[in-house]
Amino acid sequence: MLRRVVFVVLVALLAVGVLPSAIAQEEMVDVRLQLKWVTQAQFAGYYAALKEGYYAEEGLNVTILPGGPDIGPQQVVAAGGAEFGIDWMGSHLAARESGSGAVVIAQIFQRSGMREVTWADSGIETIADLEGKKVGVWGFGNQFPLFAALVKEGLDPEDPNDVEIVNQPFDMNLFLNREVDAAAAMTYNELAQVLEFVGEDDAFPVYTLDDLNVIDLNEVGTAMLEDNIFANEEWLAQEGNADIAVKFIKASLRGWIFCRDNADKCVEYVLEEGSTLGAGHQAWMMNEINKLIWPSETPIGIMNADLYAQTAEIALNYEVITQEPDEGAWRNDLAEAAVAQLQEEYPDLDLLGTDWTAAEVAITPNGE
Repeated sequence: MLRRVVFVVLVALLAVGVLPSAIAQEEMVDVRLQLKWVTQAQFAGYYAALKEGYYAEEGLNVTILPGGPDIGPQQVVAAGGAEFGIDWMGSHLAARESGSGAVVIAQIFQRSGMREVTWADSGIETIADLEGKKVGVWGFGNQFPLFAALVKEGLDPEDPNDVEIVNQPFDMNLFLNREVDAAAAMTYNELAQVLEFVGEDDAFPVYTLDDLNVIDLNEVGTAMLEDNIFANEEWLAQEGNADIAVKFIKASLRGWIFCRDNADKCVEYVLEEGSTLGAGHQAWMMNEINKLIWPSETPIGIMNADLYAQTAEIALNYEVITQEPDEGAWRNDLAEAAVAQLQEEYPDLDLLGTDWTAAEVAITPNGE
């Protein structure tokens, strides 16, 4: 506690020009975070931790690196391009089996945001109803939760006589044009794209949730764990780096708690970082992301072993991995240490969000 107080004082003195920058540089540790995708509210907690000064309070100078279609967080971290990365568990397990040395050190999302959506007038309300239908899914490993759901209902995703799988781009045009009967959609992104659609002569809204059936893979029982924080195990084994990881997790958790309680401010932070998505879309996304985290049965950041086992089983069954993951694929001790410190330093900080309720966010034309 004394060390932390001293550091905060040093930072304050630097801010008013009392200390030379060289001394401050000795106190700060540079780390980089590689995001899974482009700048958007999916990662708002990390931007909040940066802009609210939580990383700086832990002595960390954090650079957040946006992702994209050609950027793999696992590859970036394995190559030493970042100390921390954000990824989904399925791709993490595949990368670890290939020798990446990655280990999940904090699980942020407590449930999956992946859905399969159909038109209400189609009569397709369940996974079983997809028999004989054209079903859009994303590749790159994103198809496996749906494939597991199909198999659970006795449908073979590899047999076009059972179901016709269509490779779906990362938009909803096939669905909007009714070229597929069902489409993959994240609650925080593609689902909003359907609702934000503007018709001819600027007609809006064209569609509402009443026009859709939304199949929740969490309820189906085949959801896989999504956004987590990972690092390289060799880096973590180096002297002092486990402590850096605890500090990074601790500040990041504070950032996510801030976004739970200050969603509008976090949308501002994301927009300030140059997001190409509109304010309306980001507001919807922030609310939906919060739903994936809160409420949490365990303090935020702690892995749910049952959900991990479900994810690993699906990954093994669909040959995302070829053998059972080793025990080193994830660890809870660093997140537990971060949570313990938060509980000691901020006893009133709500790490579960038990009483949190989602806001009502208005859909805007084209997400503007």
